[in-house]
Amino acid sequence: MTAAADASPGASAEHHHEHRDVTGGWLRPAVFGVMDGLVSNTALVAGVAGGGASSDTVLLAGLAGLAAGAFSMATGEYVSVSSQTELTRAEIEIEKREIRRVPAAEEAELAAIYRSRGVDEATAVEVARQLSRDPEQVWRVHAREELGVDPDDLPSPWTAAGSSFAAFTVGALVPVLPYLLGADSLLVAVVLALLALFVAGALVSRFTDRGALYSGGRQLLLGGAAAALTYAVGSVVGPGLG
Repeated sequence: MTAAADASPGASAEHHHEHRDVTGGWLRPAVFGVMDGLVSNTALVAGVAGGGASSDTVLLAGLAGLAAGAFSMATGEYVSVSSQTELTRAEIEIEKREIRRVPAAEEAELAAIYRSRGVDEATAVEVARQLSRDPEQVWRVHAREELGVDPDDLPSPWTAAGSSFAAFTVGALVPVLPYLLGADSLLVAVVLALLALFVAGALVSRFTDRGALYSGGRQLLLGGAAAALTYAVGSVVGPGLG
């Protein structure tokens, strides 16, 4: 078989690949939630312990931080994604009205978009004309081309809120777990949390194509710095409150 035959359109058409879901609205809140839960609750536990509090007080603070943070994260994600989705739908409704009111102008606008992307004049006009035939589809095309969104795949506020709540809870539970099991040493909680930070960062690298060592080390460094600084604050302020 010749090289030309290998490079034929039929041969290249056999190459298929699948993309991962980048629009589901779950990855960002899940990653942010678990990292925030790990870092914030580890820092909280470290700060309270650094102030000289008893293990029971540290446990109470950790559980309170877990509950407050999880509900706060879920509420924030729900409101922010809902607001963004509502804004997107409002803009889509404006686009629908304009298509009904001035269809020719909207068709010309669509043709201009394709021309700006390198399509020749005649082809751009014809593509815009054909797409504008179906009023139930043309507004979707305008939404994708002008607003940069897929109206049939908008992120779900409930998915974002649920992902955030669950992820934060898992992350925030890690530094509290040793105390729940009867440990009274901050060192055990911090070591477990730092290990979890590294593992979580390494797992995230599977979605981002970053190296596992880089992603894990970055999370370990940032989380460790937060815990150390908060412990220092607790050590300075705590004795003065007694």
